[in-house]
Amino acid sequence: MTTTGATTAPRPFAGFGDEAELDLDLASPRVAAQVVKRLLSPDFEDWSAAVARVGSCTNPIHLTGSSTRVDSATGEVLSSYSSDAEPLGTTLIRCGNRRADKCPSCSRVYAADMFHLIRAGVAGGKGVPERVGENPLVFATLTAPSFGQVHGKRDNGRACRPHAKMPRCDHGRPATCYAKHADGDELLGQPLCWECYDYASHIVWQWWAPELWRRFTIALKRLLAQRLGVRDAKLNEHVTVQYSKVAEYQRRGLIHFHALIRLDGPKTEQGFALAPEWLTAQLLAELVEDAARSVRFTASPVFADDVERVLAFGTQVDSRPVKFGHRTDDPNGPLAPEQVAGYLAKYSTKSATDTVDGDGSNPHLRRAQAVAAEFATLVEDEWVAAGMPCELKELTYGLLGKWHTALGFRGHFATKSRRYSVTLGALRRARRRAQGLLADAQRTGIPVDLAAMEAQLLADDEDETTLVIGSWSFAGIGWDTEGDVELARAAAARAREYAQHRAEMKRVAGQSN
Repeated sequence: MTTTGATTAPRPFAGFGDEAELDLDLASPRVAAQVVKRLLSPDFEDWSAAVARVGSCTNPIHLTGSSTRVDSATGEVLSSYSSDAEPLGTTLIRCGNRRADKCPSCSRVYAADMFHLIRAGVAGGKGVPERVGENPLVFATLTAPSFGQVHGKRDNGRACRPHAKMPRCDHGRPATCYAKHADGDELLGQPLCWECYDYASHIVWQWWAPELWRRFTIALKRLLAQRLGVRDAKLNEHVTVQYSKVAEYQRRGLIHFHALIRLDGPKTEQGFALAPEWLTAQLLAELVEDAARSVRFTASPVFADDVERVLAFGTQVDSRPVKFGHRTDDPNGPLAPEQVAGYLAKYSTKSATDTVDGDGSNPHLRRAQAVAAEFATLVEDEWVAAGMPCELKELTYGLLGKWHTALGFRGHFATKSRRYSVTLGALRRARRRAQGLLADAQRTGIPVDLAAMEAQLLADDEDETTLVIGSWSFAGIGWDTEGDVELARAAAARAREYAQHRAEMKRVAGQSN
């Protein structure tokens, strides 16, 4: 059902003009009735203002309590705040979910933070010196191996799987596919034969993928030490390896790691030292590929009757140099900072939910989830039979049940080395400070130049001159109805469209000048 309504807008429902209509795709007449009830409610303006304050978050957290800001040097009370002053009776804060399917608004904030974090490690900024762009840098993709033949989209419009030694597999299913699959084809990522596909190894590889990445970083450092002719323990006296990594689910339900890997000079307190000139990005790309192909890990059996598995990355390893200032329209040349920052920021907001949950119509991913859940049950039964204490469940496969919906992947979706660039915490702290300054500027009418205050906004907490003392209690999560959620989503979409419109206007104005 599609309902179109117009309102003269308290923000955030105004678009490019106050007469802009609000388009809503509603799931049912019941949700439509909830939307209409909210739009006509006496407290709509208060509710709309609350939506705006949390950036159109679709699942905000409700808190009750109060806080007081105190000058840490003098003890003077600077200000106080209580949730009782809020029109809705509670203080709302963003849910902060990075997943686009859960909260589009918070996901976009997370992606924007990741973009700035990643770009700063490539070209400088946000407290990172610009000279970091002179160090060798590569964009690497480490893939998962094959656990069975799946349908895929091939380059140059080629057929899916036209060649096979036998026309049918041992289970009597076709071992070839002559189709030329397009994006959106439901067969993409599906096994040609689900009985031939090794779901058990799929889950085990996924479980140990973080360990494979750890071993990859160790292997890369060892190769560098060999090339430099120094002992592994002395490597940091010559070069340091920095990286920013994001995990992305593929259609077949397996994780790929996308990473920016940078070589800095000797380890220093400030970091970001210049690397030796003879260490080029091309050499680093070759070492990355060699390290990825050398990694091996023997995974222990999941349960008593299971087998050991020797795990490795897939044979398709891509490692391309990144060059600051390079053109972005050369498909075969080095990548530019904006490209890789955009790639990784986009990947960081995806999850298994984007491919696994959906409408539940993906039989391959549902089957992988079922195998992971079955393994978790077998492990739990063995632990109970052996009388193992629950506090040891973190060992080996004890928490597999917690991650079965993620197809066994238990790692972080976005990680970085300590000295790669600015931290997400620093960016979030800077945003809170900037929002406070903008609120003060709006109240006093005195303009503020945030760009000139970047160092101050990014300063550590110990530089703060005020102390916040508060007492807060959790009072709930989410909006009252599905209709409220849909209105919040629509507001987030409207804000996104408006931001894109403004960006396009600035781009056109810049070209005309």
